[in-house]
Amino acid sequence: MRYRKFGNTGLFVSEMCLGTMTFGGEGAMGGQITWSQIGSLQQDEVDRMMARALEAGINFIDTADVYSAGQSERLTGQALKNLGVAREDVVVATKVFGESGTRGVNSRGMSRYHIIDSLKASLGRLQLDHVDLYQIHGFDPATPMEEALRALDDLVRQGHVRYIGVSNWAAWQIMKALGISERLGLARFESLQAYYTIAGRDLEREIAPMLSSEKVGLMVWSPLAGGLLSGKYSRDGGGEAGARRMTFDFPVVDKPRAFDCIDAMRPIAAAHGVSVAQIALAWLLHQRVVSSVIIGAKRIDQLDDNLAACAVRLSAEELATLDAVSALPAEYPGWMLARQGGYRRQQLADAGS
Repeated sequence: MRYRKFGNTGLFVSEMCLGTMTFGGEGAMGGQITWSQIGSLQQDEVDRMMARALEAGINFIDTADVYSAGQSERLTGQALKNLGVAREDVVVATKVFGESGTRGVNSRGMSRYHIIDSLKASLGRLQLDHVDLYQIHGFDPATPMEEALRALDDLVRQGHVRYIGVSNWAAWQIMKALGISERLGLARFESLQAYYTIAGRDLEREIAPMLSSEKVGLMVWSPLAGGLLSGKYSRDGGGEAGARRMTFDFPVVDKPRAFDCIDAMRPIAAAHGVSVAQIALAWLLHQRVVSSVIIGAKRIDQLDDNLAACAVRLSAEELATLDAVSALPAEYPGWMLARQGGYRRQQLADAGS
């Protein structure tokens, strides 16, 4: 396990982060989807999963107040206690935004009201006096950014939160927030948690360049595209019984491109003697913009397979093959920027810059 600098901070986190969406299984996500379709691990199973992750060198754990109606946080906190994990040995991240509590009109969003109440509840469930990373889980068009950022800054100053981050925001929204934080002298977002896979590289258009420019860390969720990149599904829609994608077809993926990627990954996986899933994860770990890849599992053997990706080293030729098959179609203004900036980029290369 390697450890990477987290955003523009002095914090180092494991290149893989243990995700906790499979903990609990209580309640519904919305619509007809229930948390049990993601996973329903209970305390003994959670303790074993956590122990295995920590043994492998993971020091980063990600949860959220909405996962299994708060049960994921409870199970995570109790596992840390049951295993006797020293507080300074683990980086704990949680999130706020979704509906919680009594489901009143103010029990959602990123208002000061909801942020402060939600953190208090999360700390109680986690049995902690602070969280290391507190993330806004989505964008709230009803709350001014200044209100949310001032509330988060107060929590940082009070010692209840060490760093703040955001999830599922557009590049312009993050840049606006960074500008507000700089102008007002507030704690800034140090990370983005976003969807990114070899079969879903949309983030590379605007978000990835912004993250690199502003030194904001990237935490990758659903690195196997909801299990699609495990290699266990076929183009005709078939898959193993009980597999997540068979009942919960998310996140949205360009299926033909995804299966082209899987076809390209199979011989590379065979050459390395590993699974297709490990190649998909290894590709992400080779991307410089990535700080940590969030992995979740229902079983220890699934966790072990994901962890093994840390040892996979892809050659330049293999990376080129995977990059070519997964390349995004050119869109404006990208193709114009590439056309007009080529000469200056060559000058920089010739100057060794």
